[in-house]
Amino acid sequence: MPSGRIGSIGVTVLTVVTALLIVLIPATQASAALPAWPSISQGASGADTQTAQYLLRHHGYGIAADGQFGPATHSAVISFQSSRGLTADGVIGSQTWPHLIASVSQGASGEAVRAAQTQLNVYGAGLSVDGQFGPATDQAVRSYQSSHGLAVDGQVAPQTWQSLIGGNGGGSSPSGYSLPLARSAVSRAAYGASHWNSTPAVDLIVNYIPTYAIKSGVVDHYSSTSCGIGIRLLQPDGSRFVYCHLSERSVADGAQVSDGTRLGTTGDTGNSGAPHLHVEIRTSDGVAHCPQKYLLAIYDGLTPPSFGALPTSGCTA
Repeated sequence: MPSGRIGSIGVTVLTVVTALLIVLIPATQASAALPAWPSISQGASGADTQTAQYLLRHHGYGIAADGQFGPATHSAVISFQSSRGLTADGVIGSQTWPHLIASVSQGASGEAVRAAQTQLNVYGAGLSVDGQFGPATDQAVRSYQSSHGLAVDGQVAPQTWQSLIGGNGGGSSPSGYSLPLARSAVSRAAYGASHWNSTPAVDLIVNYIPTYAIKSGVVDHYSSTSCGIGIRLLQPDGSRFVYCHLSERSVADGAQVSDGTRLGTTGDTGNSGAPHLHVEIRTSDGVAHCPQKYLLAIYDGLTPPSFGALPTSGCTA
């Protein structure tokens, strides 16, 4: 074959290969569009707040990671922002999150790992928030990355952080409502599970952790052989939320509280068998209604249905 023909074939092959590379390289390098960083400030609650608190702890601020954005967290944020040359407004938004996050991967430990585990649990990972980046956390990260169009490397680096924090709907409850536990304490599925004996209630399996007011109301202490140390959170129409098996109360009888106020600590009192929080919703006539759909709506950032619209049996999501 003449050498000119070989050269022509070579040029053709090279052209085709180059064209393929032009098509393929952008496709493999393209990353999923990242959601915007959320903005949280004093008064917020939920997973994003708790994540920020763990990250502040990582940076040396000795605040509680309780999921409640109170004065101590506000002061820590202002101090952190000042130390980084940021606008010190106490708001954690698109300017502050990138400075606050810390990349973590398998073998890491500490508060930044707890922050990552908290966020992964929002998506149903079911991890222990123990600050140890072991195989279970690594698997959860890779699974999340794979399902969200991210590079699957097991590392919680800036892109994965932004996807986690920005893509969870704010990780917060609708205005006027709060989950009875920190968002990271149990998975979404736990709020939709049926009660073990078909009672219109839900049991949230947790150890000794804070429990919060689902809605504003008046505190009415309640104790019984079955409920143990309990609280009824009374609503203006006589309906109420009932919390059972607490280890202690944190508010006085008759106190008017807002949503998200700490009411006590979960525990194992009464007819319990293991530490957990038992939650009921009762209308003014004393009838118990299934709380699952109500709590799931709050978890999803939606306004929950009225008590009367909730079923009284067949309590599942």
